[in-house]
Amino acid sequence: MNILSHEVADMPAVIDGREVVFAARDLTKVYHMGEVDVHALRGVDLELYAGEFVVLLGPSGSGKSTLLNILGGLDVPTSGTVYYRGQQLTEFDDAALTRYRREHVGFVFQFYNLIPSLTARENVALVTDIAARPMNPSDALALVNLTDRQNHFPAQLSGGEQQRVAIARAVAKNPAVLLCDEPTGALDVHTGVLVLEAISSINEQLGTTTAVITHNAVIADMADRVISISDGKIVHVHRNARKCAANELTW
Repeated sequence: MNILSHEVADMPAVIDGREVVFAARDLTKVYHMGEVDVHALRGVDLELYAGEFVVLLGPSGSGKSTLLNILGGLDVPTSGTVYYRGQQLTEFDDAALTRYRREHVGFVFQFYNLIPSLTARENVALVTDIAARPMNPSDALALVNLTDRQNHFPAQLSGGEQQRVAIARAVAKNPAVLLCDEPTGALDVHTGVLVLEAISSINEQLGTTTAVITHNAVIADMADRVISISDGKIVHVHRNARKCAANELTW
């Protein structure tokens, strides 16, 4: 079954000449912690467009990771709807969400989650073995400038190199969307810049719709748009007149 076999009539495919990849409508998420209800999202509305680089900016606990996880099909909202290219994700069952994640979304997290006993290339190949339209693992590693490290094991790589392997793994299945949750959170400034350069390069070269969540306001200067989140709500949306390169950022 093709999970994108039909479109939802009330979901606009194009807004202001731009293809809508994601649209969220009145999105809420409530976690029940014993007798306490934690409101992670409170009525979020947003669109993400094809090929854009978006930074979701906010402090810890603002709801940005919850929002990213819902867009990526890792979590479901308490109420509201999420559309992906005309399909209502919030109507998908577990099997359909699994296919959606496998075929359409690449994930990058703060921690690399590489398998220690496999080389960089072998870690990437794990994803290509199950992808519908995979990239050659070596080509994916070349995108993040790790051609000369592809036969090294994770223990032989720096933190920044391991994160770039994780990025290569995420993009090797040719996803339409790349979702990055604090990808530089465990890195120093120098290696963080290298990782951001890799993410930006993939966005530009492959046209992958890219969303990066961070609490670091400096990273926002790289984005096409910056969506600021606080207390589970979008409080400001800003479009950068000029995008900075990663090596121009000053922490």
